[in-house]
Amino acid sequence: MAIDVQSILSESAKSMKASEIRALLKYANHPEMISFAGGMPSPDTFPIEELKEIMMEVLTTEGRKALQYGTTDGNEVLREELVKRYNKQGLNITKENIIITTASQQAIDLTTRIFINPGDTIMCELPSYLGALQSFTAYRANVVGVKAGESWEEKTRELVEAGKKPKFIYVIPDFQNPAGTTMNLEQRKEILAVAKKYDILVVEDVPYREIRFMGQEYPLLSSMDSERVILFGTFSKTFVPSFRIGWVIAPKEIVEKYNIAKQSADLCTPWFDQAVAAKYMQKGYYETNLKKTIELYRGKRNLMIECFHKYMPEGVTWTEPEGGLFLFVQLPEGYNSRDLFKIAMEKHVAFVVGDVFFCDGKGQNTMRINFSFMSDEKIIEGVKRLADSIRELFKK
Repeated sequence: MAIDVQSILSESAKSMKASEIRALLKYANHPEMISFAGGMPSPDTFPIEELKEIMMEVLTTEGRKALQYGTTDGNEVLREELVKRYNKQGLNITKENIIITTASQQAIDLTTRIFINPGDTIMCELPSYLGALQSFTAYRANVVGVKAGESWEEKTRELVEAGKKPKFIYVIPDFQNPAGTTMNLEQRKEILAVAKKYDILVVEDVPYREIRFMGQEYPLLSSMDSERVILFGTFSKTFVPSFRIGWVIAPKEIVEKYNIAKQSADLCTPWFDQAVAAKYMQKGYYETNLKKTIELYRGKRNLMIECFHKYMPEGVTWTEPEGGLFLFVQLPEGYNSRDLFKIAMEKHVAFVVGDVFFCDGKGQNTMRINFSFMSDEKIIEGVKRLADSIRELFKK
């Protein structure tokens, strides 16, 4: 008789949900499919020749060390390079304020594990990043969303008065995933003021911050309050995703907790990948390639928005981000993007349904569109197919 797996699962495991985005990626391999679903960077940004050079150099000069286990807190040279980069953005940190993680997704998971007990409250934007929402719900947190235009102060006060004081506020202030929006200075100040008033941590996730095409750059929340803000960073969108290198920047006593939690998770992030990344930054290649990446994505973003203006039927609206990888699209009230998805699949164009980004179960008429991965030709054809799919939905 087969074992009844469900009966022996932990409550946390029962709360876990599969990522709809990861499930959608299987469609991207269909030869006729144009996929706007994933958050994948363009392979054209991968610095293959430079990596060949650096990998050989690392293997030649420090191979015996680079291929060994490493310390949990991460490669010292890499952390020093990150210190230089962030201190130019207004932080005042040392390498002891940084721990390298297996991408920023591990940072999210460790944060939830460190701070959250079942039933604890977390506040986030509405909508918010699906990977974070998955982690929060897996640890059985009570996730409360704050819509654009709503008062963080009022929502926080209501929770505190109800005995549900949040453990932390999770935000993506620059080119938010999925909405593509950017918090202005007043919004940043508001969140920090609320956090200080009610003694709450702020988690600042900035995977897209360096991919800016236009507009004003605002200070990092962590540069405005270094004692209360935990910052997550990653190379997955600006370097190479397969290295799975991310980091946490926080006060030393908090970094120590991450170090302990990470030891039981994976001991250390791959040391060879870190050694290569450190050398890549030291040689100045990171900055050079980032500029090329920004220009490539700027063109793709502009092309997609141009196509949306040209082909989308009346009633469809979308964000026009100043950076990042995504547009967020809204259908008129009463329409469901899951119904649209079925039609779009038949026309071989994929996107991510928007309701997965809403912790309150709403957002049925929204969807996220990625512009970084597809070629220019497929962006044009894909938007045409998507527009045709929406027109077909409107006729039903």
